[in-house]
Amino acid sequence: MSRAEDVAARLAVVRRRMADACAAAGRGPDEVSLVVVTKFFPASDVRVLADLGVTDVGENRHQEASEKAAECVDLGLRWHFIGALQSNKASAVAAYADVVESVDRRKLVAPLARGAGERVVDVLLQVSLDPPGSGHRAGADPAGLAELADAVAATEHLRLRGLMAVAPLGQDPDAAFARLAAIHADLLTSHPGATTLSAGMSGDLEQAIAHGATHVRVGSAVLGPRPAVQ
Repeated sequence: MSRAEDVAARLAVVRRRMADACAAAGRGPDEVSLVVVTKFFPASDVRVLADLGVTDVGENRHQEASEKAAECVDLGLRWHFIGALQSNKASAVAAYADVVESVDRRKLVAPLARGAGERVVDVLLQVSLDPPGSGHRAGADPAGLAELADAVAATEHLRLRGLMAVAPLGQDPDAAFARLAAIHADLLTSHPGATTLSAGMSGDLEQAIAHGATHVRVGSAVLGPRPAVQ
């Protein structure tokens, strides 16, 4: 089986899972978009994905993302930066990313705006679903989300689109995504345009879709095990 055939088969399975999850939740299949996470995979795989109709790809590391976006600029893809974002890299990330999903503190807002230049960069606020003090995953404290949302919404060249979250390690993702849905509903009362909810990965996309995810971020289920050389 060629690489393209392997990816096509895996992609078909993921798309079927998404469609089944939408049906189970009483949602239309077009209500949830797929972001394929290409971290550690070569640009040739990005081209395979584009040929298969994938329009959105996600990256976790700035240097890799920047190089891959430049190499695949002809494909017209939407690039999502989903990794932990350092303030000294934020400006550079905003120069190529169409969506930055990992904004979790006020300090990132100004450099993102500078890096956007004359473009408009979509921003998702990453919210922590971990219990207080656990420190397992990145993300803003839900209690401070309103202030962060206001700061992004007030900044030229940044567009507040919604929330992103990762289910806590070792916990029930269904319960975590239920909490996320409540947090999102609260955000929408003050920012009704922030309708995007990026949640769910290879192992828990069904639970995320059940609780309103509009985007799921899937890597290994589409592309297979990550390459050994990273």
